[in-house]
Amino acid sequence: MNIKYITPILIVAFLFAACGNGEEDRRPDRRPAEAVEIDPATAATAVTTVNFEGTPPEPTRVNMAADRSCLELHDEPVYSREVMVNDDGTLANVFIYVKEGLEGQSFPTPEETVLLDQDGCWYKPRVFGLQVGQTLVIRNSDPTLHNVHAVARANREFNIGQPVRGMETTRTFNQSEVMIPFKCDVHPWMSAYAGVLPHPYFGVTKEEGKVSLDNLPPGEYVIAAWHEKYGELTQRVTLGESETLELAFTFRADQAS
Repeated sequence: MNIKYITPILIVAFLFAACGNGEEDRRPDRRPAEAVEIDPATAATAVTTVNFEGTPPEPTRVNMAADRSCLELHDEPVYSREVMVNDDGTLANVFIYVKEGLEGQSFPTPEETVLLDQDGCWYKPRVFGLQVGQTLVIRNSDPTLHNVHAVARANREFNIGQPVRGMETTRTFNQSEVMIPFKCDVHPWMSAYAGVLPHPYFGVTKEEGKVSLDNLPPGEYVIAAWHEKYGELTQRVTLGESETLELAFTFRADQAS
């Protein structure tokens, strides 16, 4: 590792980060015993749209001057990404998931990895989900030191340094937790949030402000919508066999925490 270009302050930050709680959480999750068998002929779908009501807050300009490497990655001014309202009035970066209704059932852990990238001195994606035990790959795509600090509560908190461009670290979470904040102790404007669930029924709204939870067993559920600034909303729904249910959540500007 070549560290001759890292300033003394960043070296201290890296050493502090690398000495943090870097071990994976090895506490076993209380996994349900009954495996779920989904019948495609009767599976249901919940299509969720998230709307925004009111005047969104003005984005604040991010000052990256403290790290010239970050500053030089952008040709134009950079603004905060807490509230991203789409042109059609829907809200992006909302985590949609089944909060209740799947207790006592188990689902296989996906073999696919989930990527959290540090690109342009931003976390990408800002909001994401993964299942308990699924591998998270954390990558540094920038020519500068990043510090990945996952402030978990149910899972083990970790704090790792990535000083080299292209460096990757893998972690898993062995407990359900919604949400786990990620931050960079070197670049305070960097934030991300991970939802960890024991099932695959979750998603994040993007430019269309919509998430489809497919292949659900018929039954009664609580569907939740979480946003980093506006908190969580829930709805109780009943899904019949082969039913496609459309539901909507509305976050209001005056709900900001």
